[in-house]
Amino acid sequence: MKQNKYDDQGFYENYNQLPRSIKGLEGAGEWGAFRSMFPDLSDKKVLDLGCGFGWHCRYVREQHARSVVGVDISRNMLERARLMTDDTNIEYVQSAIEDYDYPVNEFDVVISSLALHYIRDFEDICKKVHQSLTVGGSFVFSVEHPVFTAVAEQDWYYSPDGKKLHWPLDHYHEEGARQARFLDHDVTKYHRNVATQINALVKTGFRFREMSELKPEQEQIQDPEWHDAYRRPIFLLIAADKQV
Repeated sequence: MKQNKYDDQGFYENYNQLPRSIKGLEGAGEWGAFRSMFPDLSDKKVLDLGCGFGWHCRYVREQHARSVVGVDISRNMLERARLMTDDTNIEYVQSAIEDYDYPVNEFDVVISSLALHYIRDFEDICKKVHQSLTVGGSFVFSVEHPVFTAVAEQDWYYSPDGKKLHWPLDHYHEEGARQARFLDHDVTKYHRNVATQINALVKTGFRFREMSELKPEQEQIQDPEWHDAYRRPIFLLIAADKQV
C-alpha cells in the first residue's frame, strides 16, 4: 500500500496547524517562485498531482484554466478540498500518484507541489506525466531539495550551547528511502540528487526549461525559517516541457 500519512488523524491535525494549511498559497514561502514558472494557464487543461486541499486547483481556475483534475491519496485532504471548492470544472480523484490512470495527450499542464519526494520511482512518474501531456505541454513541480533530504534527520548540527553551526550533508549519492521525522510522525521520503531528476526528465522526453533552488527574498530573511534557507536550500523547483 502506498504511504498515506494524511489519513492518520494525528498527522492530519498537525498538518492543519501549518501556515500553508491556514493561509493557503500565501502561507507557502515558495509560492511566488513556483507560480512564476507556470506557463499561461488560459483555456488550459491542468492536472495537479498531490493536490491536498486544492489550493493550486482553485488558483489555476482563477487564471482561466479550462478545467482541473486534482489527484490525492488522502480522503481527509480531498474532503476538505471539496468543501472549499464551488466549481464544476474542478474534479478531485482519490488515488495514489503512482496508481492514477494517466490518460494519453489529455493535459496541457501538470503541476505537483511538494509531493514527489514521497514517490519511490520518479522516472516512472515522469513517463506517465509525459504520456498525459499534449505536445509542448508543461510539467512544473516542487520537491524538498536533495541537500535537505540526504540525511534523514533533516536538522542542523548544533554547538553545545544550541547554536546552529552547519547543515550536515552526507550520503548524497546514496539515493533511496529516508525515514524522516515530520510533524511528530515517522515519514518515508525518497532522496534523489539533482542530476537524477534532471536526467529522468530528459530521458523521458522533456526539454528542461527552468530550475530554482529558492534563494530567499530580502523580506523573507526576517522570518527565522527563511533566514536559515539562505544558508541551505529547502526546496527545488523545476519546469520542463514535452518536446515536439
